[in-house]
Amino acid sequence: MDFDYLEWIEFMVRWFHVIAGIAWIGSSFYFIALDLSLRKSSSLPKEAHGEAWQVHGGGFYNLVKYLVAPNHLPDHLTWFKWEAYATWITGAALFILVYYLGAELYLIDYEKIELSKTAAVLISIAGVIFGWVIYDLICRLLVGKSNLVLSIVLLIFFAFLSWASYSLLSSRGAFMQMGVTLGTIMVANVLMVIIPGQKKVVAQLIAKKTPSPKYGIRAKQRSLHNNYLTLPVIFIMIGNHYPTAYATSYSWVIIVLTIIIGGLVRHFFNERHAGNKSPYWVAIPIVILSWGSLMLSEVDEPSLDQLSPEKLSLIESSFSKEFKDNIMEVTAYKCSTCHVMEPSWEGMKKPPKGVYLSEFSHLINNYETIYKQVAASRAMPPGNITFLEDEERLLYANLFHKIEKILREEK
Repeated sequence: MDFDYLEWIEFMVRWFHVIAGIAWIGSSFYFIALDLSLRKSSSLPKEAHGEAWQVHGGGFYNLVKYLVAPNHLPDHLTWFKWEAYATWITGAALFILVYYLGAELYLIDYEKIELSKTAAVLISIAGVIFGWVIYDLICRLLVGKSNLVLSIVLLIFFAFLSWASYSLLSSRGAFMQMGVTLGTIMVANVLMVIIPGQKKVVAQLIAKKTPSPKYGIRAKQRSLHNNYLTLPVIFIMIGNHYPTAYATSYSWVIIVLTIIIGGLVRHFFNERHAGNKSPYWVAIPIVILSWGSLMLSEVDEPSLDQLSPEKLSLIESSFSKEFKDNIMEVTAYKCSTCHVMEPSWEGMKKPPKGVYLSEFSHLINNYETIYKQVAASRAMPPGNITFLEDEERLLYANLFHKIEKILREEK
């Protein structure tokens, strides 16, 4: 039996990534909710910030928070860090397996910039590092300042990163590049700010010194950022399976809007956890921004089925006979079971969505849909039942990019 080991490795890494992500997100959401639910009490030690009583699993829990540290360090101390590290390690491995090893198909858009695989990968890595360095610098410069001012500055920076990624990489590659960059920022917050600060506090306690409160201030700032970035990162990771979200010239704007939407959703729950009045007003901007994202996903170059027969003929003549023969041979073997006048697939009476692919002109007329379903994602064929290879998917990507170029030059 011939196993596709690389696909199985990708599948298992993706599974472990989801498991680690659930553990990290769960603990992150819990501690933010716990922190916001703390209440003052006269019975608490003077060093304590607040306490919370909770019930779960048939028992009661009494949790007390110290902003700096208690006078006496407990013998057993649980560190919450491995969930974050495991999420990043598995996520980075998955990104390498899919986007770096398959850079020609998923990371490079030759109509934007003709990059080599190595150059595309280096740009991606440099972008992630740049994202963290500038983010960290902004946070350090504005620590202790207004959260609103800091949020606006960071949103502008993330918008720039999103636009730059889209300008250099393919639509899908840029989409995931932002997901990886934001995810790396979140993990780096844990690895390079939160945990080191907590370790310094522990070391000062062991040395019988009074811990500095600055470490707690920095940790709370970064923890809050992680809380607000979680939902946008999840959207991006899920969205890479839905071309409607990223196969558009405005995908970089959709990411920016998603960051705002995710922040508003988290704000609603954070206010509820804090015992404040529920900010139902967030529903209005969430609906407006979501509708805006939906509209942006549909705004792009005009569809070719609205063009004249002369224009279709011009586009078709722009492709070499060799290219047309190659792509039609692949289409005949891998797509024509369903996308012909009389499908041979059992129980299928008409081609899915009325899309016929028996002639090259049919490919031209449906080039956007084909790109989204075949090249920009692996949605078609369903379950890759006809074993469409990556090299074959690249043919449809090249078809899309050349047609896009022709349309731009005609304007």
